[in-house]
Amino acid sequence: MKIKPLADRVLLKQAKAETKTASGIIIPETAQEKTQEAIVEAVGPGTEKDKITVSTGDRVMYDKYAGTQIKMDGEDYLIVKMSDIIAVIER
Repeated sequence: MKIKPLADRVLLKQAKAETKTASGIIIPETAQEKTQEAIVEAVGPGTEKDKITVSTGDRVMYDKYAGTQIKMDGEDYLIVKMSDIIAVIER
């Protein structure tokens, strides 16, 4: 299945939460905090008012309660408005 976002929407693949602390302590899945980082999988065409400023493959940070969660092919995705993306992470 393939999803193509419309208007100013962006399809994000949620990044995996950290399973280990810097000192090596393993964090159980029930105690892991939901990450707010994701990889851009697809973008809509944008609108005249809301331009798309990210591209496929970008690592981004988004608002904590933003978007609609979906599950596709066993993977978790999120569809958000462009305005819900708060930063592009460069490494």
